Amino acid sequence: MGTLQVLTDKLSIGLSMACAIHCLLLPFMLVLIPGMTALQLDSEAFHLWMVMAVLPLSLYALTMGCRQHKHYRLLLLGGIGLILLVVAVLLGEAMLGETGEKILTLSGASLIAVGHAWNFRLCRQHVECCCPQHQ
Repeated sequence: MGTLQVLTDKLSIGLSMACAIHCLLLPFMLVLIPGMTALQLDSEAFHLWMVMAVLPLSLYALTMGCRQHKHYRLLLLGGIGLILLVVAVLLGEAMLGETGEKILTLSGASLIAVGHAWNFRLCRQHVECCCPQHQ
């Protein structure tokens, strides 16, 4: 398993989790720590930048992993997660409402994280496999 592919899988999982944490905890942080309002973490620009970071990393890591272990269902899983994130950003709170946007974002981030964790596990199993077709 390539070092860059492992790094992008782990980075994508981390970004997906950061996105989920942002969606769930930001309202509480803004209430509890008034100084956090100066950071502008609640703006739509934050979501756009996160998606712009997640898209290429996820596509690269999942594609490279699928080439190695040939389990293309996880590419579909990650792809659905990416589509949900993009739809959440494109439609935004104005069309989906705050709850709808959060549901799409959290669902997408969760699917991406699961896809990357599955990809990482399959790639690791593939490297450790000693069967004839993998040697």
